[in-house]
Amino acid sequence: MSPDPASSDVASQAHTAAAVAAADGGLPRRFGAWTAALAVVGIIVGSGIFRAPPIVAGLVGEPLAILAVWVAGGLLALGLGLLLAELGSAMPRAGGQYVFLREAFGGATAFVFGWTFLLVNPAAWAALAVTAAEFLAYVVPLDGTGQRIVAVTLIVALALANCRSAVLGAGIQSLATVAKVLALVALVAFVVSDPHGGGALAAPGKSAAGMGAWLMALVVVLWAYDGAGSFCSLAGEIRNPARNLPRAIVGGLLVVMAIFVAVNGALLYALPLDVLAASPLPLSTAVEARFGSAAVAVVALAVVIATTGSLSACTLSDPRVLYAMARDGNFFRGVARVDRRHLTPVVAIGLHALVACLYVSVRTLEQLAATFVLGLVPFYALVAVAAWRLRPRTSPPFRAPAVALLAACWVVTALLLIANALIETPSIAGLNLAITAAGIPVYLAWRRFRAAAAPP
Repeated sequence: MSPDPASSDVASQAHTAAAVAAADGGLPRRFGAWTAALAVVGIIVGSGIFRAPPIVAGLVGEPLAILAVWVAGGLLALGLGLLLAELGSAMPRAGGQYVFLREAFGGATAFVFGWTFLLVNPAAWAALAVTAAEFLAYVVPLDGTGQRIVAVTLIVALALANCRSAVLGAGIQSLATVAKVLALVALVAFVVSDPHGGGALAAPGKSAAGMGAWLMALVVVLWAYDGAGSFCSLAGEIRNPARNLPRAIVGGLLVVMAIFVAVNGALLYALPLDVLAASPLPLSTAVEARFGSAAVAVVALAVVIATTGSLSACTLSDPRVLYAMARDGNFFRGVARVDRRHLTPVVAIGLHALVACLYVSVRTLEQLAATFVLGLVPFYALVAVAAWRLRPRTSPPFRAPAVALLAACWVVTALLLIANALIETPSIAGLNLAITAAGIPVYLAWRRFRAAAAPP
């Protein structure tokens, strides 16, 4: 079959854009398909799969309904991933979602997303660092202050590594991703190797919770599955993005979904529901029942590796949003500064790390997770609509199936989650909406500032 002329034009434009970026001090295309796929898995498989199962079990309260929430969250994440893959293949530029929203809705919407991203997304970094520090305390004695020091140190160290070399940062997260996937597979195998089980799946069913609790559980699950949007920020640095980016997103999400459902199935097989809901580290509890107390330290180290790898992947990808904003003139120009020797956006990485370190000091893990998910869910819905709106203009090399249906699903999901959050957690939901709304006057002030600072 002959190639689609529109697709060839898009690929040619992407190649030209990459050459221009490398020539004017931008970010070169240096990551192949394998690194891209590992980045997707690495970003997503972090603290969520270790911390979310007991929260979801406590909210939902019925084994099959718990598995249904994890499957539903995985399908929603996969639907968004398909739309992101289409947008990324058509517009493979640094900044990902920021670029998609700018092209679909204009500079104001893109600025408000970037503003919200700057104030909300570092909460995900802080959540990962706090989780790594908490579980390191199972191995090395650490009080609350010591854990926060470890969390801040981890953020700073990974930020410095990614400033030093994007390839070094990608190498760290790739090794950590392989290690944590193998560790999770081994832990699941150990847990289900007990022929007697005796967990919630073997017990009589219990009435499931109401819709409000189910939606709150879905927020927690979406936090665990989140990451495809962050990965798209690297689109400007992936070689042959028309092919590699969709494969990485879709393949990575399918692998993650299989791992998450398997982990939760193993936990429900091994642990009674009340034990699962009460355990801060249920995988450790399940393994300890068979192999003794030494399992606690082993699983805790697996958590540290997993969260560190995910934080490393986020440190690699997320600052590209601030970099893209600054390149557009929607943020201070200095934030777009690229180190001439290492070709990394050092100022954007440093700014993101600074905000994350501040979050470590002022919020709990649960608050960090809710802040992150509820702050960005409205923009995920807008990105989904952007895929439907931009398709006639971009002629994407990769086309998501049923784009209008997927966009509608995400709009409805976002509205339900926000409405439910305003009822169940009004303080966090209200704060997130206030942050986003504040982006509008800030954008207007920024435009006046730029106009006044522009040379005659």
